[in-house]
Amino acid sequence: MELLFKRKDIEKLIASPETPEEKRQKLALVLELRDYAGDELGLPDHGSYAGFVELERDAVVYNVIAAPEFSVKPKTWCYPLVGCLAYRGYFDRKAAERRARALEEKGFDTLVSPVAAYSTLGRFDDPVTSPMLAFSNLRLAGLLFHELAHQRVFVKGETDFNEAYATAVERAGVRRWLETGKAEGSLPAWQEARRLEAAFTELLLETRAELEALYATALPADELRKSKQAGFEALEKRYARFRQVVGDQRFDAWMDQDLNNAHLALLATYEAGADAFADLLAEYDGDFERFHRAVERLAAAGRDVRTDFLNR
Repeated sequence: MELLFKRKDIEKLIASPETPEEKRQKLALVLELRDYAGDELGLPDHGSYAGFVELERDAVVYNVIAAPEFSVKPKTWCYPLVGCLAYRGYFDRKAAERRARALEEKGFDTLVSPVAAYSTLGRFDDPVTSPMLAFSNLRLAGLLFHELAHQRVFVKGETDFNEAYATAVERAGVRRWLETGKAEGSLPAWQEARRLEAAFTELLLETRAELEALYATALPADELRKSKQAGFEALEKRYARFRQVVGDQRFDAWMDQDLNNAHLALLATYEAGADAFADLLAEYDGDFERFHRAVERLAAAGRDVRTDFLNR
Protein backbone atom coordinates (compact mmCIF):
# COMPACT_ATOMS: atom_id res chain seq x y z
CA MET A 1 0.00 0.00 0.00
CA GLU A 2 2.92 2.30 0.72
CA LEU A 3 4.22 1.76 -2.81
CA LEU A 4 0.82 2.42 -4.36
CA PHE A 5 0.28 5.62 -2.39
CA LYS A 6 3.75 6.96 -3.23
CA ARG A 7 3.37 6.47 -7.00
CA LYS A 8 3.91 9.49 -9.22
CA ASP A 9 2.77 9.54 -12.84
CA ILE A 10 5.77 9.06 -15.13
CA GLU A 11 4.44 11.33 -17.86
CA LYS A 12 4.05 14.16 -15.34
CA LEU A 13 7.58 13.55 -14.01
CA ILE A 14 8.96 13.71 -17.56
CA ALA A 15 7.16 17.02 -18.15
CA SER A 16 8.29 18.51 -14.85
CA PRO A 17 11.26 20.94 -15.06
CA GLU A 18 12.34 19.69 -11.62
CA THR A 19 13.14 16.21 -12.93
CA PRO A 20 16.88 15.75 -13.63
CA GLU A 21 17.66 15.09 -17.29
CA GLU A 22 19.19 11.65 -16.71
CA LYS A 23 16.14 10.54 -14.76
CA ARG A 24 13.83 12.03 -17.40
CA GLN A 25 15.52 10.02 -20.13
CA LYS A 26 15.30 6.81 -18.11
CA LEU A 27 11.61 7.33 -17.39
CA ALA A 28 10.94 8.09 -21.05
CA LEU A 29 12.65 4.80 -21.86
CA VAL A 30 10.31 2.99 -19.46
CA LEU A 31 7.27 4.27 -21.37
CA GLU A 32 8.88 3.30 -24.68
CA LEU A 33 9.55 -0.19 -23.37
CA ARG A 34 5.97 -0.56 -22.09
CA ASP A 35 4.65 0.31 -25.53
CA TYR A 36 7.10 -2.05 -27.19
CA ALA A 37 6.15 -4.90 -24.86
CA GLY A 38 2.48 -4.50 -25.73
CA ASP A 39 2.90 -3.90 -29.46
CA GLU A 40 5.62 -6.41 -30.28
CA LEU A 41 5.90 -8.97 -27.49
CA GLY A 42 2.26 -9.75 -26.83
CA LEU A 43 2.50 -8.59 -23.21
CA PRO A 44 -0.39 -6.92 -21.36
CA ASP A 45 -0.88 -3.25 -20.56
CA HIS A 46 -2.87 -3.13 -17.34
CA GLY A 47 -1.43 0.19 -16.19
CA SER A 48 1.65 -1.26 -14.54
CA TYR A 49 4.95 0.62 -14.72
CA ALA A 50 3.30 3.91 -15.70
CA GLY A 51 4.04 5.23 -12.22
CA PHE A 52 7.29 5.76 -10.33
CA VAL A 53 8.23 5.42 -6.65
CA GLU A 54 11.39 6.81 -5.06
CA LEU A 55 12.72 4.41 -2.42
CA GLU A 56 15.28 5.00 0.31
CA ARG A 57 16.72 1.50 -0.04
CA ASP A 58 18.57 -0.52 -2.65
CA ALA A 59 15.68 -2.88 -3.46
CA VAL A 60 11.91 -2.92 -3.36
CA VAL A 61 11.86 -6.28 -1.55
CA TYR A 62 14.34 -8.76 -0.09
CA ASN A 63 13.63 -12.41 -0.81
CA VAL A 64 14.71 -15.16 1.54
CA ILE A 65 15.55 -18.40 -0.26
CA ALA A 66 16.20 -21.52 1.80
CA ALA A 67 17.09 -25.14 1.04
CA PRO A 68 17.71 -28.04 3.44
CA GLU A 69 21.31 -28.88 4.23
CA PHE A 70 21.15 -31.93 1.98
CA SER A 71 18.80 -30.82 -0.79
CA VAL A 72 18.85 -28.44 -3.76
CA LYS A 73 15.05 -28.13 -3.67
CA PRO A 74 13.98 -24.78 -2.19
CA LYS A 75 11.68 -24.49 0.80
CA THR A 76 8.30 -23.05 -0.16
CA TRP A 77 5.94 -20.63 1.57
CA CYS A 78 2.24 -20.50 0.76
CA TYR A 79 0.24 -17.33 0.18
CA PRO A 80 -3.31 -16.36 -0.77
CA LEU A 81 -4.01 -15.97 -4.51
CA VAL A 82 -0.57 -17.06 -5.81
CA GLY A 83 -0.11 -20.39 -4.05
CA CYS A 84 3.20 -21.74 -2.73
CA LEU A 85 6.37 -19.97 -3.87
CA ALA A 86 10.06 -20.76 -3.45
CA TYR A 87 10.86 -17.58 -1.51
CA ARG A 88 9.53 -15.29 1.21
CA GLY A 89 9.71 -11.55 0.60
CA TYR A 90 10.35 -8.75 3.07
CA PHE A 91 10.27 -4.99 2.54
CA ASP A 92 12.91 -4.60 5.26
CA ARG A 93 16.36 -6.13 4.80
CA LYS A 94 16.91 -6.64 8.53
CA ALA A 95 13.66 -8.60 8.79
CA ALA A 96 14.78 -10.79 5.89
CA GLU A 97 18.16 -11.38 7.50
CA ARG A 98 16.51 -12.31 10.81
CA ARG A 99 14.35 -14.90 9.06
CA ALA A 100 17.43 -16.26 7.24
CA ARG A 101 19.31 -16.65 10.52
CA ALA A 102 16.35 -18.40 12.11
CA LEU A 103 16.23 -20.85 9.22
CA GLU A 104 19.98 -21.45 9.45
CA GLU A 105 19.53 -22.39 13.10
CA LYS A 106 17.08 -25.05 11.90
CA GLY A 107 19.67 -26.48 9.50
CA PHE A 108 18.79 -24.71 6.25
CA ASP A 109 21.17 -23.16 3.75
CA THR A 110 19.93 -19.61 3.11
CA LEU A 111 20.31 -16.62 0.84
CA VAL A 112 18.87 -13.09 1.03
CA SER A 113 18.37 -11.77 -2.48
CA PRO A 114 17.53 -8.07 -3.14
CA VAL A 115 14.84 -7.60 -5.81
CA ALA A 116 14.28 -4.34 -7.70
CA ALA A 117 10.80 -5.15 -9.05
CA TYR A 118 7.98 -7.63 -8.74
CA SER A 119 4.55 -8.14 -10.22
CA THR A 120 1.17 -8.28 -8.50
CA LEU A 121 -0.04 -10.08 -11.66
CA GLY A 122 -2.16 -7.18 -12.85
CA ARG A 123 -4.17 -6.89 -9.64
CA PHE A 124 -2.55 -3.50 -8.97
CA ASP A 125 -0.72 -1.01 -11.17
CA ASP A 126 2.82 -1.89 -10.12
CA PRO A 127 5.24 1.05 -10.12
CA VAL A 128 8.74 1.45 -11.45
CA THR A 129 11.08 1.84 -8.46
CA SER A 130 14.23 3.92 -8.10
CA PRO A 131 16.51 0.81 -7.88
CA MET A 132 15.29 -0.16 -11.36
CA LEU A 133 16.52 3.14 -12.82
CA ALA A 134 20.05 2.32 -11.64
CA PHE A 135 20.17 -0.57 -14.12
CA SER A 136 21.59 -0.39 -17.63
CA ASN A 137 19.02 0.16 -20.38
CA LEU A 138 19.18 -3.48 -21.47
CA ARG A 139 18.80 -4.81 -17.95
CA LEU A 140 15.90 -2.43 -17.33
CA ALA A 141 14.23 -3.65 -20.52
CA GLY A 142 14.69 -7.27 -19.53
CA LEU A 143 13.27 -6.66 -16.07
CA LEU A 144 10.16 -4.95 -17.42
CA PHE A 145 9.56 -7.70 -19.99
CA HIS A 146 10.06 -10.33 -17.28
CA GLU A 147 7.57 -8.80 -14.86
CA LEU A 148 4.98 -8.12 -17.57
CA ALA A 149 5.27 -11.76 -18.65
CA HIS A 150 4.02 -12.77 -15.20
CA GLN A 151 0.89 -10.75 -15.92
CA ARG A 152 0.30 -12.71 -19.14
CA VAL A 153 0.77 -16.23 -17.71
CA PHE A 154 1.07 -17.30 -14.09
CA VAL A 155 0.39 -20.79 -12.72
CA LYS A 156 -0.52 -20.76 -9.06
CA GLY A 157 2.13 -22.43 -6.92
CA GLU A 158 4.61 -23.33 -9.71
CA THR A 159 7.60 -21.02 -9.31
CA ASP A 160 9.86 -22.98 -11.69
CA PHE A 161 7.37 -22.83 -14.56
CA ASN A 162 6.54 -19.15 -14.02
CA GLU A 163 10.11 -17.92 -13.69
CA ALA A 164 11.47 -19.99 -16.57
CA TYR A 165 8.72 -18.62 -18.83
CA ALA A 166 9.36 -15.03 -17.77
CA THR A 167 13.12 -15.47 -18.18
CA ALA A 168 12.67 -16.76 -21.73
CA VAL A 169 10.36 -13.83 -22.58
CA GLU A 170 12.87 -11.41 -21.05
CA ARG A 171 15.76 -12.67 -23.18
CA ALA A 172 13.83 -13.00 -26.41
CA GLY A 173 12.31 -9.57 -25.86
CA VAL A 174 15.66 -7.87 -25.30
CA ARG A 175 17.06 -9.55 -28.39
CA ARG A 176 14.08 -8.43 -30.48
CA TRP A 177 14.39 -4.89 -29.13
CA LEU A 178 18.10 -4.81 -29.99
CA GLU A 179 17.31 -5.99 -33.51
CA THR A 180 15.16 -2.88 -34.06
CA GLY A 181 18.26 -0.71 -33.80
CA LYS A 182 16.48 1.62 -31.36
CA ALA A 183 18.19 0.24 -28.29
CA GLU A 184 21.43 1.59 -26.87
CA GLY A 185 23.58 -1.48 -27.22
CA SER A 186 25.20 -3.83 -29.68
CA LEU A 187 23.44 -7.05 -30.63
CA PRO A 188 26.75 -8.93 -31.17
CA ALA A 189 28.00 -7.75 -27.77
CA TRP A 190 24.77 -8.86 -26.12
CA GLN A 191 24.93 -12.23 -27.89
CA GLU A 192 28.48 -12.78 -26.66
CA ALA A 193 27.45 -11.86 -23.12
CA ARG A 194 24.55 -14.33 -23.33
CA ARG A 195 26.92 -17.04 -24.60
CA LEU A 196 29.16 -16.56 -21.57
CA GLU A 197 26.20 -16.43 -19.18
CA ALA A 198 24.82 -19.65 -20.62
CA ALA A 199 28.17 -21.41 -20.25
CA PHE A 200 28.51 -20.20 -16.65
CA THR A 201 24.94 -21.26 -15.87
CA GLU A 202 25.62 -24.72 -17.30
CA LEU A 203 28.62 -25.00 -14.99
CA LEU A 204 26.43 -24.25 -11.98
CA LEU A 205 23.58 -26.51 -13.05
CA GLU A 206 26.04 -29.39 -13.49
CA THR A 207 27.18 -28.90 -9.91
CA ARG A 208 23.56 -28.78 -8.77
CA ALA A 209 22.82 -32.06 -10.57
CA GLU A 210 25.85 -33.73 -8.97
CA LEU A 211 24.83 -32.56 -5.50
CA GLU A 212 21.25 -33.68 -6.10
CA ALA A 213 22.54 -37.16 -6.91
CA LEU A 214 24.75 -37.09 -3.82
CA TYR A 215 21.90 -36.10 -1.52
CA ALA A 216 19.78 -38.96 -2.88
CA THR A 217 22.26 -41.52 -1.51
CA ALA A 218 21.98 -43.19 1.88
CA LEU A 219 25.33 -41.91 3.15
CA PRO A 220 25.61 -40.85 6.81
CA ALA A 221 25.24 -37.12 7.49
CA ASP A 222 28.95 -36.62 8.24
CA GLU A 223 29.96 -38.15 4.91
CA LEU A 224 27.31 -36.15 3.07
CA ARG A 225 28.61 -32.98 4.66
CA LYS A 226 32.19 -33.72 3.56
CA SER A 227 31.11 -34.65 0.05
CA LYS A 228 28.97 -31.52 -0.18
CA GLN A 229 31.94 -29.34 0.73
CA ALA A 230 34.04 -31.22 -1.83
CA GLY A 231 31.37 -30.54 -4.45
CA PHE A 232 31.51 -26.79 -3.91
CA GLU A 233 35.32 -26.88 -3.89
CA ALA A 234 35.20 -28.72 -7.22
CA LEU A 235 32.95 -25.97 -8.55
CA GLU A 236 35.56 -23.37 -7.61
CA LYS A 237 38.22 -25.30 -9.52
CA ARG A 238 35.96 -25.67 -12.55
CA TYR A 239 35.24 -21.96 -12.47
CA ALA A 240 38.95 -21.15 -12.30
CA ARG A 241 39.48 -23.16 -15.50
CA PHE A 242 36.41 -21.59 -17.11
CA ARG A 243 37.61 -18.09 -16.22
CA GLN A 244 41.04 -18.83 -17.68
CA VAL A 245 39.54 -20.07 -20.95
CA VAL A 246 37.05 -17.23 -21.48
CA GLY A 247 39.33 -14.53 -20.06
CA ASP A 248 36.45 -12.76 -18.36
CA GLN A 249 35.92 -11.70 -14.74
CA ARG A 250 32.20 -10.80 -14.83
CA PHE A 251 31.16 -13.82 -12.74
CA ASP A 252 33.76 -13.37 -10.00
CA ALA A 253 31.34 -11.54 -7.68
CA TRP A 254 28.83 -14.39 -7.93
CA MET A 255 31.51 -16.97 -7.15
CA ASP A 256 32.89 -14.88 -4.27
CA GLN A 257 29.69 -15.50 -2.31
CA ASP A 258 29.62 -18.17 0.38
CA LEU A 259 27.84 -20.53 -1.99
CA ASN A 260 25.37 -23.09 -0.69
CA ASN A 261 22.30 -25.07 -1.75
CA ALA A 262 20.08 -21.98 -1.67
CA HIS A 263 22.15 -20.25 -4.38
CA LEU A 264 21.82 -23.28 -6.66
CA ALA A 265 18.12 -23.62 -5.89
CA LEU A 266 17.47 -19.99 -6.86
CA LEU A 267 19.50 -20.32 -10.05
CA ALA A 268 17.58 -23.42 -11.12
CA THR A 269 14.25 -21.72 -10.44
CA TYR A 270 14.97 -19.19 -13.19
CA GLU A 271 17.21 -21.17 -15.52
CA ALA A 272 16.45 -24.89 -15.52
CA GLY A 273 13.41 -24.65 -17.79
CA ALA A 274 14.16 -21.48 -19.74
CA ASP A 275 15.53 -23.35 -22.77
CA ALA A 276 12.28 -25.29 -23.13
CA PHE A 277 10.38 -22.02 -23.52
CA ALA A 278 13.01 -20.62 -25.89
CA ASP A 279 12.60 -23.72 -28.06
CA LEU A 280 8.83 -23.32 -27.98
CA LEU A 281 9.10 -19.73 -29.19
CA ALA A 282 11.36 -20.92 -32.01
CA GLU A 283 8.77 -23.53 -32.98
CA TYR A 284 6.35 -20.65 -33.59
CA ASP A 285 8.96 -18.77 -35.63
CA GLY A 286 9.29 -16.07 -33.00
CA ASP A 287 5.58 -15.21 -33.10
CA PHE A 288 5.05 -14.05 -29.53
CA GLU A 289 1.25 -14.14 -29.60
CA ARG A 290 1.13 -17.76 -30.76
CA PHE A 291 3.85 -18.61 -28.25
CA HIS A 292 1.93 -17.05 -25.33
CA ARG A 293 -1.21 -18.93 -26.36
CA ALA A 294 0.75 -22.19 -26.34
CA VAL A 295 2.04 -21.37 -22.85
CA GLU A 296 -1.51 -20.60 -21.76
CA ARG A 297 -2.53 -24.05 -22.96
CA LEU A 298 0.29 -25.53 -20.88
CA ALA A 299 -0.89 -23.49 -17.91
CA ALA A 300 -4.35 -25.03 -18.29
CA ALA A 301 -2.96 -28.57 -18.55
CA GLY A 302 -1.95 -30.81 -15.65
CA ARG A 303 1.15 -30.31 -13.53
CA ASP A 304 2.71 -33.48 -14.95
CA VAL A 305 2.42 -32.02 -18.46
CA ARG A 306 4.23 -28.88 -17.37
CA THR A 307 6.93 -30.87 -15.58
CA ASP A 308 7.55 -32.97 -18.68
CA PHE A 309 7.72 -29.80 -20.76
CA LEU A 310 10.32 -28.19 -18.51
CA ASN A 311 12.43 -31.35 -18.55
CA ARG A 312 12.17 -32.15 -22.25
